[in-house]
Amino acid sequence: MNPRKVLIVGGGSSGWITAAYLNAALNRNGRKVADICLVESPDVPTVGVGEATIPSIHHILSVVGIDLVEFMKATDATFKQSIKFTNWLKNEGEGYHHSFQRFRDAPIDNTGADWFSSDRSIPFMETVSIQPKLCDMNLAPVMMGRWDFGSPLKFAFHMDAIKFAHFLQKISTARGVSHLLDHVDDVVVGETGNIQSVKCRSGQVLEADLYIDCTGFAALLIEKAMGVGFVDVSQWLMCDQALTMKIPYEHHYPGHVKPYTTSTALSSGWIWDIGLQNRRAVGYVHASDFVSTDEAEKELRSYEGAHSEGLDTRLVKFKVGYRERAWVGNCVAIGLSAGFIEPLESTGLYLSDLAAVMLREYFPMTDDMSQLAYRYNRIIYNRFHEILDFINLHYCLTKRDDSAFWREVQRSERVTDRLKAKLEFWRHKGPTDTDFEDQHFPTTPASGAARPEGFSDVRQPIDTGNVFPASSYEAILFGMDFMGDQMAERLGASRHRTQVHPRVAGRLQAAPAKLPPHDVWLKQILQMPNYN
Repeated sequence: MNPRKVLIVGGGSSGWITAAYLNAALNRNGRKVADICLVESPDVPTVGVGEATIPSIHHILSVVGIDLVEFMKATDATFKQSIKFTNWLKNEGEGYHHSFQRFRDAPIDNTGADWFSSDRSIPFMETVSIQPKLCDMNLAPVMMGRWDFGSPLKFAFHMDAIKFAHFLQKISTARGVSHLLDHVDDVVVGETGNIQSVKCRSGQVLEADLYIDCTGFAALLIEKAMGVGFVDVSQWLMCDQALTMKIPYEHHYPGHVKPYTTSTALSSGWIWDIGLQNRRAVGYVHASDFVSTDEAEKELRSYEGAHSEGLDTRLVKFKVGYRERAWVGNCVAIGLSAGFIEPLESTGLYLSDLAAVMLREYFPMTDDMSQLAYRYNRIIYNRFHEILDFINLHYCLTKRDDSAFWREVQRSERVTDRLKAKLEFWRHKGPTDTDFEDQHFPTTPASGAARPEGFSDVRQPIDTGNVFPASSYEAILFGMDFMGDQMAERLGASRHRTQVHPRVAGRLQAAPAKLPPHDVWLKQILQMPNYN
């Protein structure tokens, strides 16, 4: 059987993740299932501001066959163990961690329930995970040599997304992926509704069995050619632009590299702050209806400090939402062309990872792709709404009233109906794994969002817990003091003292002798320069 022709239009992280993963996963053991070509315009710049990931990135690296040290050197990557949220609750300097790993007691894990009814004198994640304190001590999640410190710690990365795309391009083209630098001017759609070919500025005509749209917000194939609409979710997530800044370490080095992402709430949104090997990347994600660009820049520079004067900023506008269908006919949208959700929990690259993994599982061997597309669209739809609810959760629990933005996000109409049902249920018990069996609670709406013509699935989207399980919801709910006032009133003086689990405390005490400072590991293993 001849290989199926796959044409990826657009590069960047999404395009090259898709190319590298499909090539590695499909073309193996001497068999060539897919003939993959990627065409990208030499005139369209790649959006890259420094990218944080979640642990799912390890699957992509493993399948493609990428060595961790080689990857980190090529992308200026550093470790990420957690996200620390600051000033989200009251704007009084408070903070909490959503770390990647937590201890579970056996045979029954009552740690969440115990904390819920305690006096809450210690942040929840610090009672069940060593990673918040490891982050505060700026320790790496790996050792200098062979690991001998119990169960390995989960981690992800901060990296330069543009360098990651170039790294994957080099690997992919060396392994047989064709790469063309040309601008796609036209997309030819046949009478059947499928794409027949794309026409390039050079005059070249490219044909394939399967077309993958990685053209970003331009959505050249999925929207402009196939006419697939966009579902706006800005009712629930009001931020619509980001003001970004790069701070080279030659200009200002803070004395360490944090092994976690910081998310600090400001007047009309929040700032991401991640450290790479050669610079820090910060960005103020904000709602333009509540703060002008000039005022947002003043807030960003005030956050960064006096040394930010003279450093350039860049404004990135975005639409929060998703395609009505990510796969229609013989066209699949991956990356920004399929949708965007603000990167509060570092899910941008994850959605591209997921799309590539699913496309390998659903790879069409015939021209009838309708059943595969139906199922693919259902899963993408589920996963987007799972992330939407989880991001929405961070906002709706705030108690801030110091700005119009924070007062607005607490209003009922700014909370998704699905999230309202979850919160109402969790007022009676904390999140547990069985809550993700079918995700239907007493007040859950009966049907999902309106679906486009030709897409008959009107069921409510369902969370799987694969991205954000019960432990993740615990981290945010308890970090934002969910039901704190109610439990204090209900239990009063009978609330017991919050305790750190002995196994967590013991492991944490041993950690400094086992784990090196993050920047020391980066310097010794990756040869990061000594900016001190």
